[in-house]
Amino acid sequence: MVKTEDYIYVFEFKLDGSAEEALAQIERQGYLQPYFSDGRKLLAVGANFSKAERNLDRFLCKTL
Repeated sequence: MVKTEDYIYVFEFKLDGSAEEALAQIERQGYLQPYFSDGRKLLAVGANFSKAERNLDRFLCKTL
């Protein structure tokens, strides 16, 4: 989680999974729910790392 003056970012990372799975986990587990009344913009970031490529494979960002 990263908090700035205007935004709250929640990150979920997967290894050889998918960015979609990571975003779904953020929503399913309610990681952002405690911050809905905060007033800052909320962003969920799902990222997947490839073991074979040894790098970031894909990431998705969703505003809530």
